[in-house]
Amino acid sequence: MVTQYKDILKLVDAFDPRSYVASRNYKSGSVSRLSPYISRGVLSTRMIYESLLERFDTIRPFEKFVQELAWRDYWQRVWQVQNIDEDILHPQDRLSHFEMPEAIVRAKTGIRAVDDAIKELYETGYMHNHMRMYVASIVCNVGQSYWKEGARWMYAHLLDADWGSNALSWQWVAGTNSSKRYYANQDNINKYFDSEQRGTFLDVSYERITDMPVPEILEPEVQMDVITELPKSNAALNPELPTLLYTHYNLDPNWHSDINANRVLLLEPDHFIEYPLGSKTIQFVLELSKNIPEIQIYVGSFATLRQQVKGDIYFKEHPFSSHFSGIRESRDWLHPEIPLEKSFFRYWKELKKVLPEIA
Repeated sequence: MVTQYKDILKLVDAFDPRSYVASRNYKSGSVSRLSPYISRGVLSTRMIYESLLERFDTIRPFEKFVQELAWRDYWQRVWQVQNIDEDILHPQDRLSHFEMPEAIVRAKTGIRAVDDAIKELYETGYMHNHMRMYVASIVCNVGQSYWKEGARWMYAHLLDADWGSNALSWQWVAGTNSSKRYYANQDNINKYFDSEQRGTFLDVSYERITDMPVPEILEPEVQMDVITELPKSNAALNPELPTLLYTHYNLDPNWHSDINANRVLLLEPDHFIEYPLGSKTIQFVLELSKNIPEIQIYVGSFATLRQQVKGDIYFKEHPFSSHFSGIRESRDWLHPEIPLEKSFFRYWKELKKVLPEIA
């Protein structure tokens, strides 16, 4: 993945969303690969939308892509008002395990497309969004394991690790945030991931898959063993200056670029115990932070940092930053004035009424 800001902007300019609708569910489909930069706050959903609108004048040819941007905003808005670490709407049913199936963690399910995708995740930090749904379905609905450990495992390895999108998507698949569980069988995987495999535990009809017992290969469990390796602090703060507080969710190099301030990337060790990130994701964060002039790294708690500066502390709103104090600023939503509706599609209906006015 590129990490220099000028190269990231080139990716935005090069993406053509018009073929997204027809091909996005396929392994080799036309996907943007912009999500790591959105998750890290280098790009915003609004910035990407405005860039596309400037190039195409209307959203109609790529409305589905904009809808996916809206999903990301919507999950974040839900996260602002609900505890997404718990089942949102319904308890997860048919629950047999609370740890991860070892076959998933070791990439040894016997389903080649799935195992290859898990290995790719470990090697690159990327997994196709459709495959993420397959893996979540295998873990939660076929393996009958609790969604949260699966979500934490996947989050730990993704470059675009976003707890809101990740946790709520896993809950959607598991049926704790939706009206029914999501299933995919081997036919579905073969269709979208260039496979002709047969004879796996998913090579059954949809009528059978919803009631079948946990396959033997998914019975052994294993605890997630990811430990976040944080860098050393290098901060030498001027206590009299204001402080711009960056996190692994806000690495916007343009944020208040015109003021003289301490620019601090805060990495709180206690946070990463509960929500660990693998070494590739942490390194990605550190490389992206280099786009911010004079950035300093502070490894420690917000409370300790607060004691070391006298000036104002500025930060962007985020559920993981709810314990921060100072001057809280809004993120660049697609449209900040759209209220959080009870369903995404009601939210999308209201959002579409105002999107064309963004310029």
